[in-house]
Amino acid sequence: MTASRLRLVVAAVLTVAVVLVVGVAIGRLTSPTPVVPGTDSVEAGFSRDMQVHHEQAVEMSMTVRDLTDDPAVRTMAYDIATAQAQQAGQMYAWLQVWGVPQAPSEPSMTWMTRPTLDAAFAGHDHEATGEPAGGASTAPTHRPGDPMPGLASADDLRRLAALDGVEAERLWLELMIAHHQGGVEMAEAVLARSRDREVLAFATGVVTTQESEITAMEQMLADRR
Repeated sequence: MTASRLRLVVAAVLTVAVVLVVGVAIGRLTSPTPVVPGTDSVEAGFSRDMQVHHEQAVEMSMTVRDLTDDPAVRTMAYDIATAQAQQAGQMYAWLQVWGVPQAPSEPSMTWMTRPTLDAAFAGHDHEATGEPAGGASTAPTHRPGDPMPGLASADDLRRLAALDGVEAERLWLELMIAHHQGGVEMAEAVLARSRDREVLAFATGVVTTQESEITAMEQMLADRR
């Protein structure tokens, strides 16, 4: 992705964030008893880490738009880039309104080791892997500091930038399917751990949208085998 395109995406995210800060603040001030998430809360951790996750999706999608003339891929990439840039701005705004820093105070993904709210998990002690004792089912968990679910590596991004045409399309689809699967995992993790209505509505939308896009991209990838 060119520097000018990246600056435009960043500007769009920050513009959305400013608007959302005002909107979210008004909403919380007019709600009866707002509970504001703290800096080490599940909600804050999710917001920070999902911003990073979304920003990579924007970068990969804008990159592939410069590497292919295929209208279906370019449309899908544009839709993903614009949607996730807007959502990154929304999460940035939440942190501003909550009065917590954008920078984390603990390793990334630590919030995914927090206990779930589901009664099925009550009374179970989670180990480093997040697996509950007693063999019970578990919500998505993650080892703190490990790469985020579905995140592409620096080598993946370099390989993508070096390709063009159908080869670039295939790699982007493979990377973005895995990326979306990781995003769904993170969204499901916060759904199991948060009571914040805004965060829950947001995460539910992420699951619905990204699962739909995964299905579409899997078909697009199959068409290019």
